[in-house]
Amino acid sequence: MYKRILLASDGSDHAVRAAKHAAGLSDLDEQSNITVLYSIEGTQSKYDALHENSRDLSDVRKGRLFSTEKVLKDHGADYKVEVVKGEPGPSIVKVANEGSYDVVVIGSRGLNTLQEMVLGSVSHKVAKRADCPVLIIK
Repeated sequence: MYKRILLASDGSDHAVRAAKHAAGLSDLDEQSNITVLYSIEGTQSKYDALHENSRDLSDVRKGRLFSTEKVLKDHGADYKVEVVKGEPGPSIVKVANEGSYDVVVIGSRGLNTLQEMVLGSVSHKVAKRADCPVLIIK
């Protein structure tokens, strides 16, 4: 049912919970695979370059995904990591739609009602624009 699973992750607690659900979905079909997508927006990329000058940036980014990857490894899930540059919402939607994924799994950022109404959340933007089902994990 869900052979191609796109897991959007930024290494946050919400993303780790989403990874647990993605791993569970991968149990439904032994041929399933998970693509962990980490989208780096411009401000984060600039911050990393300025503040992490003594470390390789790829190591910094791998460190952010460590907890997500640990969940998937411990579960025995077949996965790969893909890093893209750009605003998270549109980047996730683009990858999801161009990659013909069966489902996108994404953590909820936990905005309150007013913040979500004014700012919108990445998960809400993805749910509105992705061509496949989107599972938002609280």
